[in-house]
Amino acid sequence: MMGRPHPARMVPVLAAGCVLAALPWATGTGIYSLRITTLMLIQTTYTVAFNIVFGHTRQLFLCVGALAGSSAYLAVILTRDLKLAPTVAMGLGTLSAIALGACLSYVAARRGLGVIFVGIVTLVVSLIFQNLLLGLRRYTNGETGIVTQGLGIGLGGGAIATYYVFLALLLAALGLYQWLMAGRPGLAFGALSEDELTAELAGIDVTRYKVLAAAVGSGLIGLTGALYADFNGFISPSVFALAHVDIVVLIALLLGGMRTLLGPVVGGALFALVDELVRPFGQATVLAYGVLLVVLFLVFREGLVPLARRITRLQLP
Repeated sequence: MMGRPHPARMVPVLAAGCVLAALPWATGTGIYSLRITTLMLIQTTYTVAFNIVFGHTRQLFLCVGALAGSSAYLAVILTRDLKLAPTVAMGLGTLSAIALGACLSYVAARRGLGVIFVGIVTLVVSLIFQNLLLGLRRYTNGETGIVTQGLGIGLGGGAIATYYVFLALLLAALGLYQWLMAGRPGLAFGALSEDELTAELAGIDVTRYKVLAAAVGSGLIGLTGALYADFNGFISPSVFALAHVDIVVLIALLLGGMRTLLGPVVGGALFALVDELVRPFGQATVLAYGVLLVVLFLVFREGLVPLARRITRLQLP
């Protein structure tokens, strides 16, 4: 049975929504400012999904960009070539991401692959996806990419309206996270994150809950990727590359704190700030990301939200 979250559990979601709803008016409603804050929401939604998959079930999916990109490309190609309605194409793109994520999780769980081996396998999937985009240039235009304007629901039309569409998506992801954590999946995820063998001995269907987490997380990633393609007006292999998506999401999650509701939000916001600071360095930003990732893994694996809990002794979500 899936439990209904107590209304109090949704208060942090609503509080985060209120803060983020006021953010554009604090940072400015110019086109550049709105684009940066909208990109922050997109990265944060990816991070919420990754938190479900990796944070709670220890499945190191290094294919977030591939999941988002496969959904985005499929939605665009179906709309462009088969003239499907954009909403239908986006739905099919999201379903393809769910199927891919669930399949990867099922195979890894049945084979008993550990977290490192899952990371290696999904990294290979990312590389295969990038090569497919370059090889199937008849459909994808290869490294040239595809102009997506007019092939979606028109998110690129109004900057402020687009911001609130992605805010609604992020809040829906946070609400879904709380709903999962309030029920039996939340208990199973907690056991899996502590010790998988002990969870299995306690009667938890490890494969089932791993696949559930992967399917939910991949669905959120796929839907966000399809909407991003519409918002950005252009997609190419580099847009969904490992360095531009997966590394960013991993840093944001480690920075904010795994297995927490607000960790992805805090981490996503701070990473957006760091990204703006290092942006003038051009290609050196990838080096900066790598250094930051190493520092987080070696020195600061706890994350800001768990650290704030420990210091203040408050039950932060």
